[in-house]
Amino acid sequence: MAKILAVDDSASMRGMVAFTLRSAGYDVSEAENGQMALDTAASSKFDLVLADVNMPVMDGISMVRELRTRAEYKGVPILMLTTESNTDKKMEGKAAGATGWLVKPFDPEQLLATVKRVLG
Repeated sequence: MAKILAVDDSASMRGMVAFTLRSAGYDVSEAENGQMALDTAASSKFDLVLADVNMPVMDGISMVRELRTRAEYKGVPILMLTTESNTDKKMEGKAAGATGWLVKPFDPEQLLATVKRVLG
């Protein structure tokens, strides 16, 4: 099953996302900010990254930009899972290299359907 990196500064949100994905059989690792996610992504290859936008240390959009500079993450789907829903922020995410945008609170079935779709 696919390896997914869940990135969110909220431990409860990370937990809910990880629980939802693990229940569907995915192998999930967690990081609490963009910098931790980059460090984790450097030591293990993931098939999908799910990240919040607003986080301390390094925000999600900066993390996406940095991941996209790494050859092993050029084609990896990166979904933003965030409370941010304004068009400008979505466009900023897309320009950075985000594959898709999901708004919190998330529906577990919608999350799993989206993950399945982007993983192919």
